[in-house]
Amino acid sequence: MRKKQHNNDIDELVATARQARSMAYAPYSGFKVGAALQTKEGRIFSGCNVENTTYGLSICAERVVITKAVS
Repeated sequence: MRKKQHNNDIDELVATARQARSMAYAPYSGFKVGAALQTKEGRIFSGCNVENTTYGLSICAERVVITKAVS
């Protein structure tokens, strides 16, 4: 069963994602993205998008944050 999130938890995730967005590298699209996730244990991870001149090598913020959480 999923635990209901409190507004403070959501506010913290939004603030963390916004902070991560400030670290994004998006010189080609100019579209900076930040993402945050919280584990069942309460740990928070964040990530941002990173663009590359070879578009296929760009990585989205969601993949970054999941990779950080798993590793």
